[in-house]
Amino acid sequence: MLDLARLRALHAVHAHGSVGAAAAALGYTPSAVSQQISKLERETRTRLLERQGRGVALTDAAQLLVATARQLMSLVEEAEVALEEQRGRPAGRLTVAAFPTAACGLLPGVLAELTAAHPSLELRLMEVDPHLSVDLVARGVVDLAVAHDWDIAPLPAPDGLERAVIGDDRCDVLVPAGHRLAARAADGGSVAREDLADERWICQPPGTVCHDWLVRTLRETGTEPDLAFQVAEYQTQLALVGAGLGIALVPRLGRGPLPDGVVVVALEPTPVRRLHALWRTGASRRPAITEAVRVLRARWEPEKA
Repeated sequence: MLDLARLRALHAVHAHGSVGAAAAALGYTPSAVSQQISKLERETRTRLLERQGRGVALTDAAQLLVATARQLMSLVEEAEVALEEQRGRPAGRLTVAAFPTAACGLLPGVLAELTAAHPSLELRLMEVDPHLSVDLVARGVVDLAVAHDWDIAPLPAPDGLERAVIGDDRCDVLVPAGHRLAARAADGGSVAREDLADERWICQPPGTVCHDWLVRTLRETGTEPDLAFQVAEYQTQLALVGAGLGIALVPRLGRGPLPDGVVVVALEPTPVRRLHALWRTGASRRPAITEAVRVLRARWEPEKA
C-alpha cells in the first residue's frame, strides 16, 4: 500500500522544483524528504527522481504518482474539513503563502492572534511572489494565500478557488530630502504623474507587477522612465533613496520607519494595489480558513493608513 506521507513528499518536490524547497515547505530536512522518496521508490520498485544538472527531475512514473497524490490529498482535505467543521473550531495545519511586504507588515500580527486564540491550529508561513501564490493554492501546496493586484493586472481567479478582499494598500513617492519635490510635501501638497518626468527611478526588477505598473504609467505621460536601480527589497530601495540616488514608488504596507533623508510625497491619483485572500472552494467550510480570513480583514485597518 502506498504511504500518503511519501506521496506528499513527492508531490512537494514536483510543486517546488527541488528537494530542498520541498523540505522547506513541508518543515522537514532535505535528507528526510530524500528518505521518504527513496522508500517510495522501493515500495513501487520504480525510479522516481533523476539527476538533472545540480537538481533533480521527476520521471514519467513519478508524474503519474503525483497525479494520484493530488487526488488523495484532495480526499484527505475533504475529510479534515468535515472533521474540523464538526468540531466547530480551527484546528490542524494551515499553510499560508504571502508576498514579502504582507509577510512583514500584516502576517506577524495575524498569525500571533490566531496562535493565541486557537492552540490546536498549527500555522505555517511561506513567503511567495504574488504571481506564484494562486497556482500554489490551486494545486493544494498551500491552504491560503495573501496576494495583491493592480488595475493593470487583475488577479486571476481559476475555477475551484474563492477569494475575499482584504483591503487597499496605497503607494507614495519617496524622494531624497533635498529633492525638488520634497518642498511639495512640506507644504502639504501632492505631485501628479506628469511631474515625475526625467527622474531617476529606484524600482522592482522586471517581471514584477510593481515594475510593470510603474513603466506603463510613466509611458502614458509620454515619458520613457530611467530605471537606474532595480532591486527587489523595499528596504534597499529606501536606503538608495536616502543616499540621494533617485526616487521610488513604495507601498505603505510593510514599509516601516523611513530612514533619515527620505521624504514622503503624495501622488495624485494615488496608486493602489488591492490585497486578496484566496483558498480552495472545497475548504470554504473549514473554520481555520474562515477565521484566518476574518482576522486578516480585521487586522488590515491599522495597516492601511
